[in-house]
Amino acid sequence: MISQLCERFGIEFPLFAFSHCRDVIAEVSKAGGFGVLGAAGHTPESLEIELSWIDDHVDGKPYGVDIIVPNSMDSKDSSNLSPEDIEARIPPEHKAYVESILAQNGIDTKDLWARPRGGFGDNMRESGAAPVLDVAFSHPIKLIVNALGVPPKFMMDRAREEGVAVGALTGAREHAIKHCESGVDVLIVAGTEAGGHCGEVSTLVLVPEVLEAIQDFPDVSVVAAGGIVTGKQMAACMAMGAEGAWTGSVWLTTIEAETNPAVKEKMLAANSRQTVRSRSRTGKYTRQLRSQWTDAWQADDAPAPLPMPLQSLVSEPALRKIDKLAEAGDPAAKNLATYWVGQGVGLMNNSVSARTVVYDFMEDYAAAAERLSASIS
Repeated sequence: MISQLCERFGIEFPLFAFSHCRDVIAEVSKAGGFGVLGAAGHTPESLEIELSWIDDHVDGKPYGVDIIVPNSMDSKDSSNLSPEDIEARIPPEHKAYVESILAQNGIDTKDLWARPRGGFGDNMRESGAAPVLDVAFSHPIKLIVNALGVPPKFMMDRAREEGVAVGALTGAREHAIKHCESGVDVLIVAGTEAGGHCGEVSTLVLVPEVLEAIQDFPDVSVVAAGGIVTGKQMAACMAMGAEGAWTGSVWLTTIEAETNPAVKEKMLAANSRQTVRSRSRTGKYTRQLRSQWTDAWQADDAPAPLPMPLQSLVSEPALRKIDKLAEAGDPAAKNLATYWVGQGVGLMNNSVSARTVVYDFMEDYAAAAERLSASIS
C-alpha cells in the first residue's frame, strides 16, 4: 500500500494488532501487518522472555510494545507509595462485595486476597515503569505506545534517545490535542466501540473530529480504532482520513490467542449488544463482555468503583480465580467469566489463524476500496 505508516515502519499493510499473545504478534508482523505486544502487568523479567521469543520468531519484521503509564500518577507523591500503601487504601466493603459475588455462585473465597507483594500498580509510577521500558528498549522495537493518557516526559525522552516512535491512545478531541503537543508520532483514535479502555464517542464521529482538531500537527499519523474487525471497516476509516487501523478484539478469538477457552467460546457466540462499558474492572471505563460478574457491578447495592489502580486490586484476584474455574468447566464460573472486548465481537464468529485474519483484512479492504472508487463517475 501507498502509506506513510508503511514507509515509516517498513510494513506492507497499515494494520496494527494489539495482543497480549506473542504468537499473534509474530504472525501478524510476518503477514505484513504490525504486531504490538500488550505489556501491562509484565515484570521486567517476564517481558524479557516474551520479547526475546518474538525476536526469535518474527523473522526480522517490525513490532512494538504497549504499556500503561498514566501521566497523572507521574508525581513525587505517587512515586513514593509502596504496593502495601496502595493496597491499604482499598475499603473493606469492596473486598466484601467481591466475596459475596463469588459465594453466591458457590466459589470458595479462601486465600482470595493472598498474593505476592509488589508489582501491583508499579507501572503506574516512573520508578516501576522505568525497568519495563529498559527491557522494551533493549529489543529492536519500532513503536512504544502508552495506552492511557499523555505519555509521561520520562517515557517520551527515553523513546527519543532510542529513536523509537511513540504512540498514544485517545478517545476525545481535547485529549488528542494534548497528545500532539507532547510530541507523539502516532495517535490511535479509539471510539467507544473499542474493547478495554474507551471513551464515549463513536469511531465514525471521533476520527474526523480529531483529524480536524490536529491540522496544526501534520507529522502526526492518525490510526483509527474501535470496533474494527474487518477490512471494509478499515477502509471506511481510511476514507475519513485515517492512515491505518488499530485492532485488538479480533485477535482474541484467533487460533493462536491465549484467551481463556470458556471466554473465547462466549465471544464467538456473542452479538454486538453483549458488551458493557463500566469502571468496575480498572477504575476507568472499559468495554468488556457482559456476564453475571459485570451485571453484579451494575446492581444498586454495588459499591462505587475505586480510582485506578485500586479497582484492579479488587477485581483481578477474583477474575483470575473465575477464569481458572471456568477453564476447568465450572458452570457458575463460566457464567461469571468476562474479558475486554469491543462491540465488533458480533462479527467475530469463527476462530481462524492470525495470518488468515490479516489476509482477510487485505482482501476485504481491496474490495471496499474498489467499490468506493466505482462510485465516482
